[in-house]
Amino acid sequence: MKYILVTGGVISGVGKGVIASSFGTLLKSCGIEVTSIKIDPYINIDAGTFSPYEHGEVYVLDDGGEVDLDLGNYERFLDVTLLSDNNITTGKIYKLVIEKERIGEYLGKTVQVVPHITDAIQEWVERVAQRSVSASTCPQVCIVELGGTIGDIEGMPFVEAFRQFQFRVKKENFCCAHVSLVPMPRATGEPKTKPTQSSVRELRGLGLSPDLIVCRSEKPIGNEVREKISNFCHVGPEQVICIHDLHSIYHVPLLMEQHGLIQYLNDRLDLEIPVEKMEKCLQPWKELARRVETLHKEVTIALVGKYTKLEDAYASVSKALQHAAIAAGYKLKLVFIEACHLEQQTRDEDPPVYHEAWQNLCKSNGVIVPGGFGSRGMEGKITACNWCREKGKPFLGICLGLQAAVIEFSRNVLNLSDANSTEVDPKTSNPVVVDMPEHHPGQMGGTMRLGKRTTLFSSERSVIKELYGNPEKIEERHRHRYEVNPKYVAKLEEKGFKFVGYDTEKSRMEIVELSNHPFYVATQFHPEYLSRPLKPSPPFVGLILSSVGKLKSYIDRGCSFSPKHQLDTSYEEEEIDVKRQKLVFENSTDKSKKSVSSEVNCNSTKHTVLNNCDHKMTNGN
Repeated sequence: MKYILVTGGVISGVGKGVIASSFGTLLKSCGIEVTSIKIDPYINIDAGTFSPYEHGEVYVLDDGGEVDLDLGNYERFLDVTLLSDNNITTGKIYKLVIEKERIGEYLGKTVQVVPHITDAIQEWVERVAQRSVSASTCPQVCIVELGGTIGDIEGMPFVEAFRQFQFRVKKENFCCAHVSLVPMPRATGEPKTKPTQSSVRELRGLGLSPDLIVCRSEKPIGNEVREKISNFCHVGPEQVICIHDLHSIYHVPLLMEQHGLIQYLNDRLDLEIPVEKMEKCLQPWKELARRVETLHKEVTIALVGKYTKLEDAYASVSKALQHAAIAAGYKLKLVFIEACHLEQQTRDEDPPVYHEAWQNLCKSNGVIVPGGFGSRGMEGKITACNWCREKGKPFLGICLGLQAAVIEFSRNVLNLSDANSTEVDPKTSNPVVVDMPEHHPGQMGGTMRLGKRTTLFSSERSVIKELYGNPEKIEERHRHRYEVNPKYVAKLEEKGFKFVGYDTEKSRMEIVELSNHPFYVATQFHPEYLSRPLKPSPPFVGLILSSVGKLKSYIDRGCSFSPKHQLDTSYEEEEIDVKRQKLVFENSTDKSKKSVSSEVNCNSTKHTVLNNCDHKMTNGN
């Protein structure tokens, strides 16, 4: 087994995750099986109880592990299936060691950071590295990313563990890559190497000498800067790799390949990669990068969420939308809308913010309402669901988005004015969304309905079933504690709110689709977790294609993209398709669409929203 350790210096968030994923992409494109491990030095057992504002999204694995979003990058780049053990935290290591001490495994010894904690880290890495992460053979290379920056006190046990580990597995099986920031102050515009020199000096002082120094910078840096870093950091010039800010992350593996990384890793780790494989590597990625560069037309998707202040809170959703848009031949323009900005309270307190949010919603081609927790912003999500349903706007709801759609439909179509979720209003007389008792035992961490689960499709025809290829069942990942109340399912379906997917017991509703609507789909599971750059998730493909008026032609072709479909088709043809789609929807509804304004009914409070979105940024009129 070969190991590549990726460390970071100067600042956190320098791009270690993408660099580590790109290492794996390079090797996998040459036929080398790769696995990944992410180390997070925090004391939490896992990422399940983190605030989205602090760490971004919580990524969910097949086995229900709630982990750092970097593992999502690994799975997307490498197209592998990781498990919760692929994410090591300080909390997990200390819990393991303390449990061993309690049962007397250390035979009365004084349990210390060295050697007991460091040994536990090394044993964990070796054990997990051997596990298969794909349908093929066992991994040959394990890429380990050490979170945080070198010098952080919480990361010291891990640095010491890998100082020992390099001798445990031998030098020819261990490679260390250090990712460091090379800032370019605007005052001078000159790259500064001193932070990198200091970071490498500290790493070497802790017993790890980097084989590769990956310099992150805003702009490309010249050979003289590389030579300076080489001279002061005790590495050869060919071991200094410069990765500047790129148009998309899909170009990172290509840039690393241009720096000769495949040849270097082949020689350094004795991988014995055939020359012909090195010459033909990354072909799918080169095609993907070329396609991204040639996209001209835009599709605008509004994301109505609760945590939009930090875009990383919706990292997987954003990536899944990008995958689908690229496959369809469109450049994604993702507009984040804070859900509470669509509510009456914001209209009363801050009219300009309210009207800006509504203008962004109206200008979008499609709308997505992703998951979340708690009551804040719930009414804004419900309002967005109502507007999409009444206006025929393509809509995709995920997790809480499905629950919001159920509440909206119950209020405004079933006339259950106080319909709500027990998460928001425990005393509601019409609890259309309720908690699952077995997933609410009293503690928060790790108690939700988590991981990959089977969803059965109903026998009737549905758009979402066709997008998946008309299977009888699918498997997707879940993360929720609340579900649609089975008592209201029949009433909802009578009015055209069709539940076309459910769990294996047929008691929990998983997919809903609205009849007589261009595209109104919601899922209780999270399809974004299984989306891949070269294999986009079907619900996201449906949203993108419906947003540009291409869904019907895609389904008519058996859900396959034609070369013409992925090229830049004419704007006129697209506009005709979208107008035809809207006309069909308008003719199928009983309500008149001739008025200039529409009434958005949200929990018995009406907001007038102009069809042309001509909101005046003055007094809320």
